[in-house]
Amino acid sequence: MTGRNQTVISEFLLLGMPIKPEQQNLFYALFLAMYVTTVLGNLLIIVLIRLDSHLHTPMYMFLSNLSFSDLCFSSVTMPKLLWNMQSWVPSIPYAGCLTQMYFFLFFADLESFLLVAMAYDRYVAICFPLHYTTIMSPRLCVCLVVLSWLVTALHAMLHTLLMARLRFCADSVIPHFFCDMSALLKLSCSDTRVNELVIFIMGGLVLVVPFLLIIMSYARIVSSILKVPSARGIRKAFSTCGSHLSVVSLFYGTVIGLYLIPSSNTSTVKETVMAMMYTVVTPMLNPFIYSLRNRDMKGALGRRPSSSSLQNESNMKMGNETVISEFLLLGLPIESDQRDLFYALFLAMYLTTVLGNLLIVVLIYLDSHLHTPMYLFLSNLSFSDLCFSSVTIPKLLENMRSRVPSIPYAGCLTQMYFFLFFADLESFLLVVMAYDRYVAICFPLHYATIMSPRLCVSLLVLSWVLTTSISLLHTLLMAYLSFCADNVIPHFFCDMSALLKLACSDIQINEMAIFILGGLVIVVPFLLIFLSYARIVSSILKVPSARGIRKAFSTCGSHLSVVSLFYGTIIGLYLCPSADNSTFKETVMAVMYTVVTPMLNPFIYSLRNQDIKGALGRIFSKRTVHFSLGQ
Repeated sequence: MTGRNQTVISEFLLLGMPIKPEQQNLFYALFLAMYVTTVLGNLLIIVLIRLDSHLHTPMYMFLSNLSFSDLCFSSVTMPKLLWNMQSWVPSIPYAGCLTQMYFFLFFADLESFLLVAMAYDRYVAICFPLHYTTIMSPRLCVCLVVLSWLVTALHAMLHTLLMARLRFCADSVIPHFFCDMSALLKLSCSDTRVNELVIFIMGGLVLVVPFLLIIMSYARIVSSILKVPSARGIRKAFSTCGSHLSVVSLFYGTVIGLYLIPSSNTSTVKETVMAMMYTVVTPMLNPFIYSLRNRDMKGALGRRPSSSSLQNESNMKMGNETVISEFLLLGLPIESDQRDLFYALFLAMYLTTVLGNLLIVVLIYLDSHLHTPMYLFLSNLSFSDLCFSSVTIPKLLENMRSRVPSIPYAGCLTQMYFFLFFADLESFLLVVMAYDRYVAICFPLHYATIMSPRLCVSLLVLSWVLTTSISLLHTLLMAYLSFCADNVIPHFFCDMSALLKLACSDIQINEMAIFILGGLVIVVPFLLIFLSYARIVSSILKVPSARGIRKAFSTCGSHLSVVSLFYGTIIGLYLCPSADNSTFKETVMAVMYTVVTPMLNPFIYSLRNQDIKGALGRIFSKRTVHFSLGQ
């Protein structure tokens, strides 16, 4: 017994999800997509409620707290699950395990109490409609929310402190994807009777009592609804609480399915799968339920809040009566007598971009010597460059030959989506390539182990999923704006900033999304690349021989050139002040990163890279041999 008590567990191993190894990448991409959807969906609900004055009511105050709770609830477990799915040793420190357990209990309990508060709000709204504003006063609403937060904080803290007093012996393997309280109790070699007693008593307070209160609220609601004489009144009454009832059914349905319904399957597998339901699926679906089933939320998405009611009325009249079916693209600031020259120049540059990047992709595919992580990322970068140019240049060339350089409204949004998608994808791919070079130079002996095929595929999938989500969010936010009489875009493509200047709606949400996500897409990748190269330079300077230094620099010279070219144009466009006309400057700099950068990247990687030149030589030598044998 003494030996057992003296064993100190410093970390736990999380077995994770019951997934076969060959399905690991598929489920990683699926969980990542679900988590990103959860974060973006719940953030959208919070921002909408904050900005739209029509939603400043008790019901939506509770809903914003519920969305915040859902966002945090998923963030407690999902990032660690995704990290462990790509880790050789899916561990979590002892302190980290207790911290995760605390916040898991906190946000799970908070959701339960918030659902009760929302049920009470619906009960008052339907049973006492004339006294609703008096009963659901701001003071009562704040008290209900604060009470929910305090009770859940104390409840979660009590369980965590009781868990911290337990001892854990040799077995440190948790058969779950997070630090579940029941799984930890099974591993303990101390007496857990006090913990089990508290779970039994407090479980009633946190789950059973809220569930009974919700049932009672809806029993009174149904009783009041049945007294309404008209069918229209009944439908209206049910519609006011339909979204909340769906969320309640989803939340408590998974809890009942996990704890009350017996199963013939292995209990551990069942618990893990059901836990995935209420930690990932439920928080992801809640925003959809409140946006698809709720007229107020759909109305808020379509409305344009403004600073004054007069301006709001004016905007609504102009925005609702004027329907923009197409935009006019002013194109490049070129004199009419120079149009043919620039047309030929851009056509030549576009063809060079397509052929150069296609050559890189085909070379990497055909030459087995290039089947390495670095060139897997490079082939994706070349494909991204090819598509990035193809989003804007063909339309530019067409409009240079057209009398009316127009683009349909739907085509404009589509072009904006793919422009953002491939621009963001390039930024993330450059980070991934910087990490690859960092591992190659700083950990050369462990390179093959660290940069495993699974990690490489996961990094690519992560890049594609993030860029899809970010560009889709920007496009959806743009689609909700109204455009009035002015439909002339002073650019050669549908640039997001140019479109925002034309909108006659309130663009606060769009600007907030640009500010927040711009940091994720531009600033964070740039800092990560900078940190990677700082570590690389630090390692290179420790190399004693000049030849070793040259070799180390040569392995990342091409990538550094591409990074300088890509971020140099962005810094020149957004950070460097200019005395020129801003529209002219933006257009010229946009040509740099949409045409020039994608065109130069293949030359940088072919002229500065010995592997690519070697692959070209091998391909041509094979063709020469085949040609000679044929003759």
